Amino acid sequence: MKHILFALAPLFILFLALRPVTFSKDTSKVTGKITDETGKLLASVSVTEKGVPGGTFSLLDGSYQINVTDPNATLVFSAVGFQQVEIPVSGRSEINVQMPLLKADSVAQVNKYFGYELRKAREYETMVGQAMAPVPSARSTYNGSYGRTTSGGYYSSPAFGSGNGIDDEATGNFNTESYDNITENRFLKAKDNPLSTFSIDVDAASYSNMRRFLNMGQLPPAGAIRIEELINYFHYEYPQPTGEDPFSINTEISDCPWNKDNKLVLIGLQGKKVPVENLPASNLVFLIDVSGSMDEPNKLPLVKASMKMLTDQLRGKDKVAIVVYSGHTAVELQSTKGNEKSKIKDAIDGLEAEGFTAGGAGLKMAYNIAKQNFVKGGNNRVILCTDGDFNVGPSSDDEMIRLIEEEKKSGVFLTVLGFGMGNYKDSKIQKLADKGNGNHAYIDQLSEARKVLVNEFGGTLFTIAKDVKLQVEFNPAKVQGYRLIGYENRLLNKEDFNNDKKDAGELGSGHTVTALYEIIPAGVKSDLLEKVDPLKYQSNEVPLSKSSRSDEIMTVKFRYKAPDAEVSKLLEVPVMDRHISIAKTSDNFRFAASVAEFGMMLRNSEFISAASFSNILALAQGARGNDEEGYRSEFIRLVQNTEPLMKENDKGNAGKVVKNDE
Repeated sequence: MKHILFALAPLFILFLALRPVTFSKDTSKVTGKITDETGKLLASVSVTEKGVPGGTFSLLDGSYQINVTDPNATLVFSAVGFQQVEIPVSGRSEINVQMPLLKADSVAQVNKYFGYELRKAREYETMVGQAMAPVPSARSTYNGSYGRTTSGGYYSSPAFGSGNGIDDEATGNFNTESYDNITENRFLKAKDNPLSTFSIDVDAASYSNMRRFLNMGQLPPAGAIRIEELINYFHYEYPQPTGEDPFSINTEISDCPWNKDNKLVLIGLQGKKVPVENLPASNLVFLIDVSGSMDEPNKLPLVKASMKMLTDQLRGKDKVAIVVYSGHTAVELQSTKGNEKSKIKDAIDGLEAEGFTAGGAGLKMAYNIAKQNFVKGGNNRVILCTDGDFNVGPSSDDEMIRLIEEEKKSGVFLTVLGFGMGNYKDSKIQKLADKGNGNHAYIDQLSEARKVLVNEFGGTLFTIAKDVKLQVEFNPAKVQGYRLIGYENRLLNKEDFNNDKKDAGELGSGHTVTALYEIIPAGVKSDLLEKVDPLKYQSNEVPLSKSSRSDEIMTVKFRYKAPDAEVSKLLEVPVMDRHISIAKTSDNFRFAASVAEFGMMLRNSEFISAASFSNILALAQGARGNDEEGYRSEFIRLVQNTEPLMKENDKGNAGKVVKNDE
């Protein structure tokens, strides 16, 4: 019984929709360890200051750290299966806590409320009962699967072995997370490469996944940091479109915050906000992974809670079916009207995790159900909830991509929601969403499910423009060199821009998309541009046209299709060289720049120049704006917590030589 109670502890944090809190300058830090009555370390215990919104939770080694606004405050410690504990701070900086177990009748009530069964209590107890190892390094050699680093770390993979001193045989190598390697965009000469072409990306999975790592006191692997997704996690106050096109186009130019010699250009798209009542009818299929790998507190139980949230948003004209897959596939609920919420939720409640993972068969069945109930002119979509760990039937990246590319021709879109840790296959999930005319979010907590499925309901599920591409032509008379920040896996060939057969990203109702270019102005001496030998058979100097003598620094071209169209429409916007000081830029510009700078530091970018945490915080704090949901405040807190984490990590790596494990 105690094992089960202990394993229930992390579930409580999933049901806390805590809003981040900004502390005053007079805050003080309290740290400590949390154990049960036997002295066993407890993870995921909620720690809050009584009467103050926000808070934190304990890490895998039972440690916690919280800033309190009053030295006489009271700390509240809460976890499912344990009695709530309240302790006055009384000016102390260290408070260790022992959590008493709940009585049996109270535990039964908790289990009944959450409808939760835990089958892997002993395995989870083994995992969280170990002391946390030294923090892994984002700078260490990385081969696409996060494992041993030069400083060690909690996460491991079969390719590397345990990096935290835990015996592989004892743990069963419970971490096999995988991330694609990212080759950072470099500076290109505008004369030699005047065109920059890429697909938009509205995904924000990288941000919530990064937050998960940082909240656990660890630096994320470099492959997990997609800077464009960090930037696009946030909403920006661009004007709504006024014409017939479904989005407005916005640009801004100022100094580059991390390199005084360069400029930074912002390109922002604002999708048309369609009121929920005016959105077309939805034909949805919830495709839920119920394999054994989903039997963890932050997987299937969180999936259930998330899908119930989405069910609450459905209207009578909407309909939803539920398909599940493990070692086999099954239809748990035939297509049902959205106002039959009890019937839908009962089907969700009945799901249990067991068996292998036949993801390919599940996708085929889900698409078939969606096609059988296809709504012409409506929103036809499969919503896949998974950790991405496919292991039966078609499972390779190539097989899954071919399946998705074939199925999307039917007009059915795909949304992929990623869950869990330890075996999370970010690399596979990214490919599925990209190729399936879809989007990708990582749900690390219930509040993120609320953001994606409630607050951003229209943007997540309703496409207003598909295959949206951007092509920027730089004026060599104004621009010596440029670099697109992020979007490495969204780059297109220049010929792809006019090719309507080439797939690109989708824009949802009310979505914003932001891209940043770092520019080296003409005439500026820079070491960032790499030299190339003179050409032998062609002229090395191409004469500039008369247009280069204008005030235009670049021209931005857009192509997009209506959701049901196959022919794209072209838009073209010239951008004038209207430079303003960064202090006079919009909150949009300064906040996006701060997030980009933070992402570059996490990736240890070779282009960070004079980037610093103090600069990131100054930009972000001055551009918080109307932060109703607290997302920007949360970002500021993450930055503040990451600085000492990086310093400690650098100290642990001092004098060590990074070797390639491959």
